[in-house]
Amino acid sequence: MKTTALLKISLRQNAIFIPSEMITNDVKNLSGTTSVLLANVSKLGFTFSESLLHVLNNVSLTYKIEVLEVLREVLGTDKNWTPLIKEWNIPTGESVLDHILTYFWNVLGVKNGTTLQCGHIIPDNTFQLERYNGCPFCGTPFEFGKLENIGQGSKLKTLELWTEKDLNDFYISLLQSKTALDATQVDSLKLAMKYLALPKTEIAMKETLMLVIDLLIENGTEDLASQFLKTPTDILRYLWYKNTGMLQIIEPKTIIKRAAKNGQHFHNSLDTSAQARIASKKDLKLKYSRKECLMVANWLNNMNLDVEAMCEIMHPKRGMWVRFIRALRLAEYSKRKGFEKLNFLMDVFYNQVYDVWQSKVNSSRLKFDADKTFALLKQRPGLFARSLFSNMLWFGADETIVHFEEIIDKVPARLVFTLNMYAQNYFDVNMQRSVKPLGGTNKRVGSNPLLKLYEDFMLTDMKNQIEDLTILAMKKRFAAVSNTNKTIYIDPQLYNMPVSIGDRSDTVQDLPVALMGTRFPIEGNEVRLFMQWGKDLPAQHLDMDLSCHIAYEDKADICSFSRLTTTGCQHSGDIRSIPNKIGTAEYININIDQLAKANAKFVTFTCNAYSNGSITPNLVVGWMNSKYPMKISEKTGVAYDPSCVDHQVRVTQNVAKGLVFGVLDVAKREIVWLEMTFGGQVVGGLDFKGVQSLLAKLTSKLNIGNLLQLKAEAQGLTITENEIADEVYTAQWAINPAVVTLLLID
Repeated sequence: MKTTALLKISLRQNAIFIPSEMITNDVKNLSGTTSVLLANVSKLGFTFSESLLHVLNNVSLTYKIEVLEVLREVLGTDKNWTPLIKEWNIPTGESVLDHILTYFWNVLGVKNGTTLQCGHIIPDNTFQLERYNGCPFCGTPFEFGKLENIGQGSKLKTLELWTEKDLNDFYISLLQSKTALDATQVDSLKLAMKYLALPKTEIAMKETLMLVIDLLIENGTEDLASQFLKTPTDILRYLWYKNTGMLQIIEPKTIIKRAAKNGQHFHNSLDTSAQARIASKKDLKLKYSRKECLMVANWLNNMNLDVEAMCEIMHPKRGMWVRFIRALRLAEYSKRKGFEKLNFLMDVFYNQVYDVWQSKVNSSRLKFDADKTFALLKQRPGLFARSLFSNMLWFGADETIVHFEEIIDKVPARLVFTLNMYAQNYFDVNMQRSVKPLGGTNKRVGSNPLLKLYEDFMLTDMKNQIEDLTILAMKKRFAAVSNTNKTIYIDPQLYNMPVSIGDRSDTVQDLPVALMGTRFPIEGNEVRLFMQWGKDLPAQHLDMDLSCHIAYEDKADICSFSRLTTTGCQHSGDIRSIPNKIGTAEYININIDQLAKANAKFVTFTCNAYSNGSITPNLVVGWMNSKYPMKISEKTGVAYDPSCVDHQVRVTQNVAKGLVFGVLDVAKREIVWLEMTFGGQVVGGLDFKGVQSLLAKLTSKLNIGNLLQLKAEAQGLTITENEIADEVYTAQWAINPAVVTLLLID
């Protein structure tokens, strides 16, 4: 299990981990087993670098088999990839009338027709049953095929060698990351902590800290964990993570509301929103053992903060704290000898005899007292940065910038970058921004109404002020770091890769990861979307839908279960029930030339949970792309080929009903990888303007290439055109966002 887990971690970083103890000899000639491994791996769309191939040639046969099995597992070669329709690229001609006739045939119990395994009677002269692998009426599959067409991909992805040093460096980079880890990084960190010793290093992010604290407590070292808990919010975050699995503190009412909304259904008889609300409330109930209660009581009692300061920190989540205080019996523990500070804390908190900093800011702001407002904001530079744009509109740009310049060196680097990236969108009076409320789905918000008070040239000047200020601040930070190097190489691909700040992806990328906003060029004329779900689950009704939204200049179209065939798109059929343990699949073929001829602009890839609840865990979505035609099995309709997979993601913990996982720009013939959640059972619930807002947000991000250029300018480094340089930054280096964030110097 250990080597399998570590192999999965390395594969996400486009590498294969080989521990030194696995290398048994030093043979130069390629062995027969290595040749077989290389051939099998190439069928999956991968190959090995020269250094990796040499080391693999000298490991045991057992480890070679394990490498191949991990690749097969990640690519899902053992899953069922059979769609509902055979040769589904050719339309079946089924119509709404066919479904209506079949419905009445079964309601009235008419016997003439074909009775299927599911019990439904299909009238003669309706569906072409010989074209289906299951029931065309209820979407239950009966026939299952295997992967037939493998190795059609037009290019192989090269895997590099990972040693113990590479693995440990990656482990440390996750702990040191200066931005919140996404779902893939969190999963990798959990696997690493399970099998590797915890290195001694500074942990930059609170969310990462929760994972470390959880490990220490599981190992029985609560005392060591307490040193990391600096504020009551740290304690609350840990307790909420243990209760919900969420590293962010999402209010209970938000979680309950999302669960209830996901339980809604088009048909009232199938609506389970009330039951979902009750079940969610039950799941969020708090229950702790005496040992856990004492542990938290000690944490609060021994915290190195004034009681008033602790109460102020607790105030924004007062409702949650009241629930936790009761569940943890803190009032009881506060009466014990030695818990005098906890007793005082309970008294001050319940009687609310403390001042709240935010209320002072709001009060002085409403009174237009600029001096007092800025004096308060300077006490908390991070919050000043987050409210900078609105304060520029409220008090005036010049005065606000003068005050902000005084504390900009104390602002975390990730916030400085964020200001630079989002100023262009914020000060555009016609721009609707994409936001994702904590625990909610992506939404569009209108521009700040105060923008209408200013002329266009004044807003442009504000943008320029922000850009000049933040770039100067970033250069100063780079210049403050001594660097004896003279030259630097920046891979051209890095100018197309955005710096990963503020992108909290909820899906796991088991194949080599890509940053949100990464663009994938299309090699041929066809893109094939795929979705697989239900692996390891018992047979049941579980309806997930793969769809796409096609945007034209003056209209929109969809390709989904309700519209299998449309211009440039063909769906493989709607499966609504999964078979036992092996899962099932849906596809959509997208013809670029046909869409371009019809003047289509964008195609948005989506998946939805039509069944009650959110998208099922471990559902996998992605797309395939190859210069050569990708075949479809004539016997079963299986159309999955792992060697053609461009990108895929796996849904883990998700409260969303719908997910956007990519956008095809028809004119540019490239796909933008993004993740955007939305509500609704079908693709019709997608707000395409929200997708455009998110694309604009991603486009505005500072890319890694420009960040490195700033570093080069500030530190006097000469940029070279090849990798013969003192500092080398390649696309392979940037595949780990945690390493990239280490450039953000605080």
